[in-house]
Amino acid sequence: MRLEDLGLVGNCQFSALISRAGAVVWCCLPRFDSEPVFARLLDETDGGEFRIGAADGSPGEQRYLPNTNVLETRFCTADGSFRVLDFAPRFLQYDRHFRPTQLFRLVEPLEGTPRVAVSCEPRLGWSKAKPERLSGSNHVRFEGYASPVRLTTDVPLSYLGGQPFALTERRHLVLSWGTPIEEPLAPLFERFLGETVRYWQRWVKQCNVPPLFQQQVIRSALALKLHCFEDTGAIVASMTTSVPESAGSGRTWDYRYCWLRDAYYSLAAFRRLGQFEERERFVHYLLTVAGGEPDLELAPLYCIDARKDLEERQLGSWPGYEGHGPVRVGNAAARQRQHDVYGEMVLALFPVFLDDRFSEERSSHTLELLIRLARKAGVVAGKPDAGIWEFRNGDRPQTFSSLMCWAAADRLAAVAARHRPELAGEFKGAAEVIRGAIVERAWNAELGSFAASYGGADLDASLLQMVSLHLLDARDPRLNQTVDSVIRELTRGGWLMRYRADDGFGAPTVAFTLCTFWLVEALAKIGRDEEARALLERACQSLSPLGLLSEDYDVVEGRMWGNFPQAYSHVGLINAAFAASPRWADWT
Repeated sequence: MRLEDLGLVGNCQFSALISRAGAVVWCCLPRFDSEPVFARLLDETDGGEFRIGAADGSPGEQRYLPNTNVLETRFCTADGSFRVLDFAPRFLQYDRHFRPTQLFRLVEPLEGTPRVAVSCEPRLGWSKAKPERLSGSNHVRFEGYASPVRLTTDVPLSYLGGQPFALTERRHLVLSWGTPIEEPLAPLFERFLGETVRYWQRWVKQCNVPPLFQQQVIRSALALKLHCFEDTGAIVASMTTSVPESAGSGRTWDYRYCWLRDAYYSLAAFRRLGQFEERERFVHYLLTVAGGEPDLELAPLYCIDARKDLEERQLGSWPGYEGHGPVRVGNAAARQRQHDVYGEMVLALFPVFLDDRFSEERSSHTLELLIRLARKAGVVAGKPDAGIWEFRNGDRPQTFSSLMCWAAADRLAAVAARHRPELAGEFKGAAEVIRGAIVERAWNAELGSFAASYGGADLDASLLQMVSLHLLDARDPRLNQTVDSVIRELTRGGWLMRYRADDGFGAPTVAFTLCTFWLVEALAKIGRDEEARALLERACQSLSPLGLLSEDYDVVEGRMWGNFPQAYSHVGLINAAFAASPRWADWT
């Protein structure tokens, strides 16, 4: 089961991955970090799935209805053709976003009399136990869950065991968690489908897009939106857990949580897209996180409800994606020291005091929080930590962590100049001290480049963020030299590796998708526009057929690895496209 053959649907409450065979192979209910109801992605034999597909099991062709998160899978068989439409309802109702925990699936004939097969085999989470099935007149109830789970359908219940039947008319299926469907299905489908299509198309129309790479940006924006957990404002790193970074690597992590670092970059993407609501909700989430940490000992990641009890454990009975385990739940990185989080918190929150649209979020308490965060950044700058890549083989003074601490002081100086002038000098001075330390301790004359750690001789792709965060003037030759060194040392098959060092699991063998987009952005910002656009065009050729991106890319096999879809990767594409594309003003 290749990641390239999976489509994503969701509604900012839950999500599902659907294969070209018409099978829901991954779905956690009632929210992203819940236990899975369908998990064939991690156990192809006994993980459970919900399939509507061709009787002979042949795959279909997938596409999204234009500018929506409604997925269509078309099947052509010897007996005729048909399509399956999958969506999770989302639209405005009573001045609120209606986003029920319900998966809607419509199957309709297009030509001839195709034979289809339908089976719904959920599992009771990580136990893989099969729930008891209780049949009604037009539904099947699955027992054993925390809330009622029911499949309501006008497909004859006798056909729900996977035996083929002739499809002569539209059929409707709704899997619901919680309140079941009681209305007539056909008109309900018509209304919910129409409203959901209109919602997504209106949302896309409200997005800014660059003149170039428009379709890639639109699809990335739609995918990124589905990573937002609207209830709290959190933005998850990915929908999945334990899809390995590469075959047999053992690098199988649970990404169904909110990394403060990833979410900050997501905010930058939403800002470029011109979408304000997601930024506002995430600010509220951050204030909740900070409110739970009076000493500001921030964790790198939190649950989507702002908890940080993320004890990592391995599930021995799960073989893992394509048999490449282990399967992990929780993430031990929540216990690491990652000093960059203070910079990312300030970068996420400082627009509250510079952008007047955030006037309701402004308060003396929030300003004091920002001041405390920036001062904390000054204290931890240059001290050893696990760093952006979450090394599990020892802490060291990471250049990227100090870069983010500098950014915290630098941006707070701008806020203080407007709201607390007496403190502007303090933070301007702190920023200069941290920048001086980075230049002195991270520059490696033998490399002719900044290094990934103070006094080190190693490179990593996060050094490219020196350009994007404006540590030095874009014309500073040290930036060009560092970019060239990163390209020379970390490029593999046209894609960029994070690093080449042993991180405790051996040296990485695949490219980290985001890093190539970081390179595009850096090249554009130092004036190397043609290189930037050529690199982005090449990278876009490796998108999945649906325009989705995973965490990692194997340049040898030409396939995706890692958790999927990956918010960080789509954020990188959006930011890179805006950087590499000319402005609309230059085209008009």
